[in-house]
Amino acid sequence: MHARFPNPPFPVLVQGEAPREALLNRFRELGNAVLLATGSFWEGVDVKGEALSIVAIDKLPFASPDDPLLKARLEGIRRRGGNPFFEYQLPQAVLALKQGVGRLIRDFDDFGVIVIGDPRLKTKAYGRVFLEALPPSPVIAESAVGAVFLAERLARLRPAMGLASQAT
Repeated sequence: MHARFPNPPFPVLVQGEAPREALLNRFRELGNAVLLATGSFWEGVDVKGEALSIVAIDKLPFASPDDPLLKARLEGIRRRGGNPFFEYQLPQAVLALKQGVGRLIRDFDDFGVIVIGDPRLKTKAYGRVFLEALPPSPVIAESAVGAVFLAERLARLRPAMGLASQAT
């Protein structure tokens, strides 16, 4: 990361470079950082407000096909004549995606953009299952639309925060 982007315009925190809690505290304090981490890093994490305004998910969260427990479950479904993908793998992946998206919207006033980089969301018929499981929101393909949305929301939030600090 540092070799490819030696001087990013924002702080970049990377899982493994410091303990989990230290990274999360720094992420919250900075308010404009990028935190690169695996899905399991985020389990149980609660970051409210503008410190978390984008959640990027690189691929749909299907479980590893090499997992022995998963293999056994899928084989059991096959033996009884079921469809392992639609009966187990897809529902589990949808649940995991919903949990990942849930990192962004924690309070009524939270807002942000979810970026899902997996083309299967649009190219596979099951992509619709993922989209229908998420909270109602616009689906956009142009990053500029998401950037404008965030800029406008953050601009509205910052003056309100300034007024609140003046009142105290």
